[in-house]
Amino acid sequence: MNNIDRHVPEVVIKRLPRYYRYLDELLKQDIQRISSKALSEKMKVTASQIRQDFNCFGGFGQQGYGYNVAYLHNEIRTILGIKEGYKTIIVGAGNLGHAIASHEGFKRRGFELCGIFDNSPDKIGTVINGHTVTDIADMERFVRKNGIDIAILTLPKANIQETADRLCDCGIKGLWNFSYAELKTKKAVAVENVHLSDSLMTLAYKIKQGND
Repeated sequence: MNNIDRHVPEVVIKRLPRYYRYLDELLKQDIQRISSKALSEKMKVTASQIRQDFNCFGGFGQQGYGYNVAYLHNEIRTILGIKEGYKTIIVGAGNLGHAIASHEGFKRRGFELCGIFDNSPDKIGTVINGHTVTDIADMERFVRKNGIDIAILTLPKANIQETADRLCDCGIKGLWNFSYAELKTKKAVAVENVHLSDSLMTLAYKIKQGND
């Protein structure tokens, strides 16, 4: 389960981070306002679609003016919940977990990495981007003590559901799941399943269509 407003289509919600990224770039270029037409050219989405998307949240634009970039950026940030800031852990210190821990963009988006956990003696005690990998046996205590909001799961499929259950039981609010398992949670915990191979196969389809 998750707490997303069911009245807003999922496809609209998935476009919000793209809007946020483009607006972020506009702010860096000191662009103060933009029309839906200009934004549509950058986003490769029709101006009508952009207006429909924003109308799900009340609009934000002014006829004849367009969108105030800083205001729209802030509003989307609020809608996405980024302003609150989220304490995050990574469970699984393999190659993917290591890569995610080393990504510098999360903190800028309001996600604070607080700890990394694994069950491998070879990984426990190693340091990744300033964080010492801790035994997964201490995970629940750490989550409760530090008020962790989100767990990023980069574990083998066989271990994922048990780990998710443990995290749900100790009060986690969201799971970012990179395994190939579709998680089932008994509590109101938001889950985002990421299938990297799906994206790669989508790319393969696009290449095939271009060659046909």
